[in-house]
Amino acid sequence: MFNTWNKHKAGELLTPLENMALETIFLHPEYHSVLDAEGRYLEKDYLPEHAEVNPFLHLSLHLAVAEQISIDQPPGIRAAFERLRSKAGDEHQALHALLECLAETIWQAQRNGTAPDPAVYHDCLTRR
Repeated sequence: MFNTWNKHKAGELLTPLENMALETIFLHPEYHSVLDAEGRYLEKDYLPEHAEVNPFLHLSLHLAVAEQISIDQPPGIRAAFERLRSKAGDEHQALHALLECLAETIWQAQRNGTAPDPAVYHDCLTRR
């Protein structure tokens, strides 16, 4: 994220993946100051017990769901996103619903010591 942000500010050519990352960064101007201070934030630990949101985890989850939507993997994720976007009337809000479900799915897989279960993901999305 730091490299993408720095390349963008320098007007350098970005790769397709970096362009996806930059689109995500643009969705979150509240993280721009973090990306402007690499020396301060590169090694920072974000602790949930201090109610800290890890901007890099958040942006990475955005990238993950963008990729999932683009290839419709797991199958049906694109339709779920479109349904959530229509319901919310806001693309960013719909993306955040996907992020929350993806994070829940990953958390459950870690807790259970299993691979992420697409059914858990779809179940979460259905409840939204």
